[in-house]
Amino acid sequence: MRAIWKGSISFGLVNIPIALYPATRKEELSFRLLRRSDLSPVNYKRVAEKDGKEVSWDEIVKGYEYEKGKYVVLKNEDFQRVDLEATQTVDIQDFVDQEEIDPMFFYKPYYLEPQKGGDKAYVLLRDALEKNKKVGIAKVVIKTRQYLAGVKAEDGVLLLELMHFAEELADSGKLHVPKKIETGKREINMATALIDSMSSKWNPEKYRDDYREALMEVIEEKVEAGGKEIEEKPKPRKQPTKVIDLVSVLQQSLEKAGGAKKKTARKHRAKHAHHAKKAA
Repeated sequence: MRAIWKGSISFGLVNIPIALYPATRKEELSFRLLRRSDLSPVNYKRVAEKDGKEVSWDEIVKGYEYEKGKYVVLKNEDFQRVDLEATQTVDIQDFVDQEEIDPMFFYKPYYLEPQKGGDKAYVLLRDALEKNKKVGIAKVVIKTRQYLAGVKAEDGVLLLELMHFAEELADSGKLHVPKKIETGKREINMATALIDSMSSKWNPEKYRDDYREALMEVIEEKVEAGGKEIEEKPKPRKQPTKVIDLVSVLQQSLEKAGGAKKKTARKHRAKHAHHAKKAA
């Protein structure tokens, strides 16, 4: 894994040399546009909306739309006037209780790895954050852009997680959601029972990207068929249901969830019995 940024964490008089590594992988499939007749790749053109003519790079400028259809042009000098000094420092400004921060503020994690001479201070910060359940709120400049970020301790590693600024989050108060609707005691009890019956320990490996896997199957079939069309498999159709009686629907859901749990338990028992028989 290659570091995308190297610098240091700074808080008070403490300075920890670190390297920044992506903590996530992008799993999207990449496609090219092709000409149907000979599968020649099709490139994108820079075309002006006004007359449809292609525009060369030396004719292109950056503009900000301050009103509908009205733009102000920004030159390189304008960007340089607000260019922030890339100090290569994760500058922690505050330590905050982790439970106080709305998870919606966090959006992109990176691993922090200590560099030469930083091991002891790294471990000290990691253990102190973990013990006190705190997050270091910092500002960091990566590739000329300033970000708000949280420094966390998770699974023995320091994590730098980029955060939204407050003004970047949309106001949920503008949504038309029901403020309060009276629900019956029986409905609440059944909904609680359904949640309990579907509750389990968090296992991230359990959840797969079904769309990506199904699409890869189609791609592999087409590769094996030499690019020829393949016969489409019939899809099972779900019958649309009208939710009329909430209690009835909850009852059916409870029965279904209970049946699924029993089926899973039977599978586990059969699997263990098979392994035990093989071992014997």
